[in-house]
Amino acid sequence: MFKGSTVALVTPFKDGRVDEKTLRRLVERQIQEGTAAILPCGTTGESPTLDHEEHQRVIEICIEAASGRVPVLAGTGSNSTAEAVALTKHAAKAGASAALVVTPYYNKPSQEGLYRHFKAVADSVDIPIILYNIAGRTSRNIETPTVARLARDCENIIGVKEASGSLAQMQDVKAQCPEDFLLLSGDDNLTLPILSIGGVGVISVIANIIPADTAKVIDLFTDGKLAEARALHYKILPLAKAMFVDTNPVPVKYACELLGLCSSEVRLPLCATTETNKTIIQQALKNYGAL
Repeated sequence: MFKGSTVALVTPFKDGRVDEKTLRRLVERQIQEGTAAILPCGTTGESPTLDHEEHQRVIEICIEAASGRVPVLAGTGSNSTAEAVALTKHAAKAGASAALVVTPYYNKPSQEGLYRHFKAVADSVDIPIILYNIAGRTSRNIETPTVARLARDCENIIGVKEASGSLAQMQDVKAQCPEDFLLLSGDDNLTLPILSIGGVGVISVIANIIPADTAKVIDLFTDGKLAEARALHYKILPLAKAMFVDTNPVPVKYACELLGLCSSEVRLPLCATTETNKTIIQQALKNYGAL
């Protein structure tokens, strides 16, 4: 489960509301293009500005649209343990295959606090849990001994989405956690390096616009076609970098609009990117051959 490309799906908006019809269409496109799993309500899905009802509805729609064809990994994290537990319980009841739980942000817990937070979430449900380590957004790194302790003590904590940017830390995770503990890339530009140290896939932003090629990099690597995987990785790299000229998901939503997939509408405090950045994104898409 969750080997390959999991798309961190954008949440499409129309006039300030979740565009449910377009959301279903986006899920279908991902499945048809070879994406291995769907992640609603992650960072790219603008979970911080979805209210609880919207959050739950987006997860339910993705589960309905996927219809068992691919797993749905529901984003259910929060800086409140009680809220994370409630969101994770809802996802489990709705039929999610697993939950992605981000490091609590802003309140800066200790490593012991992080351990107790993730354990409380894991203990509240039977579905698998994947940790989401992204200190650049949360101000706290889940240190490797904490990850290893959680992997040992919580049977349903099965892996980590690593967006620390530190390959050294990721190698420590592979060395100190059980062999079957999943290491997933949280950065599109590090997918191939992470595969080389024992990672099994990516939770991807760029898959919103080039799902087939994002999946193909991993398939090529898995099939031992390393030169082809490397060539495709380097082709994707400039486009992946262009998706971060502004705060995610602003650039990828603009790219989705250019490709006719959904509106570029985001919710405050996010806002439309600059004309300069729009030109960069347009050019990257043209250079790739996607536009």
